[in-house]
Amino acid sequence: MNFLLRSITSLLLTGPLLGDGTEINQDTLEKLKLPGIRINLEAKAVDVTSTITLVEGSLEFIACTKGTKEHEAIIAVEAKPSHIHTALLLLGAKAGHPAIRKIVGEGDDQHWIDLPPKGSGVTVSLVIPNKDNKPIELPLSDFVHRLDDAGEPDKDETRKRLKVFLFAGSHLIGQDDTPKTYLADQSGSVISLSTFGDELLCLPQIYGHENHALRWEVNPTHLPKIGTQVLLRIKPIKSNLSPKK
Repeated sequence: MNFLLRSITSLLLTGPLLGDGTEINQDTLEKLKLPGIRINLEAKAVDVTSTITLVEGSLEFIACTKGTKEHEAIIAVEAKPSHIHTALLLLGAKAGHPAIRKIVGEGDDQHWIDLPPKGSGVTVSLVIPNKDNKPIELPLSDFVHRLDDAGEPDKDETRKRLKVFLFAGSHLIGQDDTPKTYLADQSGSVISLSTFGDELLCLPQIYGHENHALRWEVNPTHLPKIGTQVLLRIKPIKSNLSPKK
């Protein structure tokens, strides 16, 4: 995985070409082996096959991998988070890091500080079937409530906070002499609302996940029933690729 990410990053430094000099176009991208993922050049987005898993209750995630955190996420994906990471790199997104706790200072002045997450900005939407079973794309804020201090949905605050996510990129872990593991592949943390420190995508701020801090809830107004297949669409705000004409 570490080799794969380094290779993809080096490709982007030389422009929209694959390693053998092939120009990146939709036909070429279809040949990449990223199960459950389509790199959509027309939309300049990564489309991930997903399933609705929750239509009511509190949320700590937007998306998780199948068999992990479906009780607190709207959708589950079968694709590996590391593969979604690779697809975003191909569209020109730049990975950063999730929120980090770090020791600074020396001696008696040593203390922990929280570093906010970093990464290039992306927008997130869901492509769902409408009443005529035709696909429509809706912003994430149509499916989530941010509660105010009185416990009531705050639509303006929801739209504001969910406008942009960061491509944090989780972490590669392991010893120097052993194969590295992509942490989100283990944890299932694809898109988080609370801060866990292992997520692929996250909000720009740090959000605690203690019970008193949970202020995100499902908005079921537009959600299809549990088990419905939908598309998770992740779109880098800036992309270095254009559809080939």
